[in-house]
Amino acid sequence: MGSLLDSINSPEDLQSLDRTQLEDLAEEIRTRMVDTVSRTGGHLAASLGAVEMAIAIHYVFRAPEDKIIWDVGHQAYAHKLLTGRRERFDTLRQAGGISGFPRREESEYDAFDTGHGSTAIAAAVGMAKARDGQSQDQAVVAVVGDGAMTGGMAFEALNLAGHLNTPLIVLLNDNQMSISHNVGALAGYLRKVRLDPHYLRAKSDFESVVSKLPLGESLIDAVDRFKDGVKQLLIPGMLFEELGFTYLGPIDGHCLPVLLETLEQARSLARPVLVHCITQKGRGYVPAENDAAKWHRTGAFDIETGEPVSSSSGHSFTHVFGAAVLQAAERDPRVVAITAAMKEATGLSDFADRFPERFFDVGMAEQTAVTFAGGLAAAGMRPVVAIYSTFLQRAYDQIVHDVALPRLPVTLALDRAGLVGEDGPTHHGAFDLSYLRHMPNMVVMVPRDLSELAAMVRTGLDLGAPAAIRYPRGEGDNVPTGEAQPLPVGKGELLRSGDAVALLALGTMVEPTLAAADLLSAQGIEACVINARFAKPLDSELICQMASEAGRVVTVEENTIAGGFGSGVAELLCDCGIRVPILRLGLPDRFVDHGPREQLLAEAGLEARAMADSIAHFVETGATARAR
Repeated sequence: MGSLLDSINSPEDLQSLDRTQLEDLAEEIRTRMVDTVSRTGGHLAASLGAVEMAIAIHYVFRAPEDKIIWDVGHQAYAHKLLTGRRERFDTLRQAGGISGFPRREESEYDAFDTGHGSTAIAAAVGMAKARDGQSQDQAVVAVVGDGAMTGGMAFEALNLAGHLNTPLIVLLNDNQMSISHNVGALAGYLRKVRLDPHYLRAKSDFESVVSKLPLGESLIDAVDRFKDGVKQLLIPGMLFEELGFTYLGPIDGHCLPVLLETLEQARSLARPVLVHCITQKGRGYVPAENDAAKWHRTGAFDIETGEPVSSSSGHSFTHVFGAAVLQAAERDPRVVAITAAMKEATGLSDFADRFPERFFDVGMAEQTAVTFAGGLAAAGMRPVVAIYSTFLQRAYDQIVHDVALPRLPVTLALDRAGLVGEDGPTHHGAFDLSYLRHMPNMVVMVPRDLSELAAMVRTGLDLGAPAAIRYPRGEGDNVPTGEAQPLPVGKGELLRSGDAVALLALGTMVEPTLAAADLLSAQGIEACVINARFAKPLDSELICQMASEAGRVVTVEENTIAGGFGSGVAELLCDCGIRVPILRLGLPDRFVDHGPREQLLAEAGLEARAMADSIAHFVETGATARAR
C-alpha cells in the first residue's frame, strides 16, 4: 500500500481521501517530521502537536484563496508538507532550502511572513478588512499558540477584531491546559446549542416579538443579564465572548471528526469566531511528549534514543551568562532576573530554582518585561532582562522611554546576537548595536569570550545605570574561574601592534580579525588589532591614537553596517577631527537568509581570509570594500 502523504501535492489532494484516512495521514506526517528534523534540527514539539489541526484546516478551507496565517510558525511543518513542499522538506532550514517559518516568497500558501509571536491575529484582521473592502468572500484563519496569547499584541488585535465585527477565525492551539470530561461535555453541549440554526432563529424571533411589548426592552435586558451570568459560570471562553467573538470549545485538537465539524461550523458564521483546541505538544514522539520544553527546538538527534548527534562542552555563552547572574544574586539581594517565555533558553533555570521569588517570566511580552524591569529598578532593585536580540526589538520604545530616559539601572542581556544560522532572518540578531547605540545613557558591551561575558555582567550590575550586553548563541573559549570583576567602562584592549592599518573588532569578530592580521602580516601588512569591548562609550583615546598612527581604520562587527559599531567609530573620528580612510566590515544592508552560521559569515565576508583580502585591497588602493 502506497504512502498517503506521497499522494498529497497540494491541499486539494486531501479531498480525494476518505475522512477515515486522515488519521493515518497524520501519523505519516509525524513520522516524516521526526525523520527530517532528526537530521536538520528544528522546532519539533509544537509542530508535532499541530498535525491534525493542519490537516483539518486544509480539508475545510480552500487555500490559497482562503488565507491561513500561522503565528510564529513553530507549528507550521505539517502545513508545509501539505502545501507542495513535501519533496523539498528534507531541505528544511538548510542553505538554499525551505525556511523553518512561513514565507510568502516560498509559497502562495504562506499568507504572511511570521517568526515573532502574537502577530497573526492583527495580520488576519487586516486581511479580513481588505477582503471586505474589495467585496470578496474568502475565509481568513489565524492559528495562534497559547504562548503567543500571553503577548499584549494578540489581545490588542482581538479587541480590534471584535470592534470591527468582520468575519475571521482564530484557531487557538492550547497545549498547556487540561480539562475535565464534565467541563468538556458541557462545553460541547453549549457549543451545539449556540450554533443550532433553530436556536439562533428562535432567539431572533423572541427578541423581535418581545421588543414590541410594554417593558419589552427591559425584559430582554433581564434575560441577557441572566444569560451572561450563567455564561460567566459555565463557559470558559467568556473573555473572548466579551471581546466580540463567538467562542467554540474547548475541543480535542487531535480528534479529526470534532475538528472538521467545528471548523465547518466556524466558517458558516459571518462574525469573529475563536476555536479553542487542546493539544499535546510533542505528540507522537515519546521524548518530545515527556519534555516538550527541551524539544521546542532541537539540533540533529538520534531518533531511537533522542540524544543529540553532536556533543557539547557545556561552555556556552548562555550557560556562562546564567551562572554569572546567579553569582551576582548570591552577592547582592537586589538582583532579580526577568525573561519573556524563555527561562531555559536564556540560561536562567538555575536562577529560578535558587531564587524563585526573584525570578519573573512575563510570557511572550517583551515590552512588559522591560517596563516591569524599569519599575523594579525605580524601587531599588537591580533587574537583569534576558531576551533574544531579535525579540528585544519589540521593546524598543520601552527601552528608550522607561529605562534610558530615566537612567534606571536595568541590565539588558541580548542572547543570540549576530547570525543564528538555520532559523534565518526573523531570528538573526543583526540590528541590536544599531538600535541601542544611539540611546542616551546606555552602555553597550560586547564580550570577546566567556570570561569577558561574566565580567560584563558584573560591570552592568555595578554600573547603576542602563546597560546592555550582546552575545552570540553557541559555545565560547576562556571559561571564567572565580568571581568575575568589573571592567573599566569604555576601555578597549590593544591585542596586537602594527602601523599599516588599525583593525577595531567587537565580540565574535575579534578572533577572525586576529587571524586576518596574521594573514596580512605574511603579505607585509602589519595591522594593530583592538578588542573594542564597548560599542558605547567608545574608547576614544585608544581609537584616536591608533587611527592617527596607522592612517587607516577598519571596523569589524557581526551587526548590520547601517548605524552599527563602524558608524560609531566614523562619527568619533569625525568629531575628533581625524580624517583617515575607514573600511566598515559587517553584515550587509539586507536580510540575511538561513543556513549554517559559518557559511553565512563567509558569504558576508566575515571570515579571516575574506577579511584579509578586503583589508589588503583597502590598504593598497585606499578604496573601500567591494560590494558583496
